[in-house]
Amino acid sequence: MKNRVITGMIVLFSLLLVACSPTKENEKEDGKIQAIATFYPMYEFAKAVIGEEGEVELLIPAGTEAHDYEPSAKSVAQMSDADAIIYNSHAFETWMENILLNLDSDKTVMIEASRNIPLLSFESEHEEEHEADHEEAGHSHSHDEDPHVWLDPVLAMEQVAQIRDDLSQKYPEKKAAFTENAASYLAELSRLDQEYQKAFKDATQRTFVTQHLAFSYLAKQYGLTQESMAGLSSEEEPSPKRLAELKNFIIEHEIDYLYFEDNTAGKMAMTLAEETGVELAVLSTIESVANDQQAAGETYLSLMEENLKALQLSVR
Repeated sequence: MKNRVITGMIVLFSLLLVACSPTKENEKEDGKIQAIATFYPMYEFAKAVIGEEGEVELLIPAGTEAHDYEPSAKSVAQMSDADAIIYNSHAFETWMENILLNLDSDKTVMIEASRNIPLLSFESEHEEEHEADHEEAGHSHSHDEDPHVWLDPVLAMEQVAQIRDDLSQKYPEKKAAFTENAASYLAELSRLDQEYQKAFKDATQRTFVTQHLAFSYLAKQYGLTQESMAGLSSEEEPSPKRLAELKNFIIEHEIDYLYFEDNTAGKMAMTLAEETGVELAVLSTIESVANDQQAAGETYLSLMEENLKALQLSVR
């Protein structure tokens, strides 16, 4: 609740600064759209749809923990000046609510890529013991919804289609270009989906264990079972009870690998791996793609292919 109040104050202050600044055209003289995407998957999806019709800027810098991000006054002012803002969902960019309340919707189109996708609910093992604290703190339901939609190639296709449709509605004169651009990228996502289907079709071992609960949509799409050390946040630490349960589960089901994110294996994960004899492997949430990775040509598509190879160590 405190973070929301602070964010709201930043939004109001930033918009006052913008209002007092010299007026400038929202689109460039060449008619190109100026768009902002919150974090990496939304950035790549938006760039794929917009193509040569505009420029897309990444809001949350590479290397920043997207879950914990709070916009600065500069970022809010930046968003207020954009033609389009593309974000994942109210469950991920929880601070976006304040932005929505204060931006000029006639000037800036707000695109929630997951708007028409039913989000999975997540029930924390600590829900009962913290229920009173949550009510007192004004905890919203969005904290109990899983936002990791983009990690399912099929749902990623829906997100791209949503971006295409919303941009086409705002800029009908560019609809043909958006449609053509999106079709090309959707074909790549369809190919990715087919690779996942083929890889898991005949697997008899269909369970994988992760450091945090980020791959539920992917697991559901391909008939897999995900067990996790902790909840939706990558920084959440598992309780001793959960660690004991997972240790028994790994031994009982003869699990060989424990997945962590992009070289950020926590002490708990390393301890659990040592105690159970499993190996550690990377499974990326693709929330942030480092500058050197981008320079080396890494993309959402290539990282999802790397994830598939990693998952095949367990799902076989």
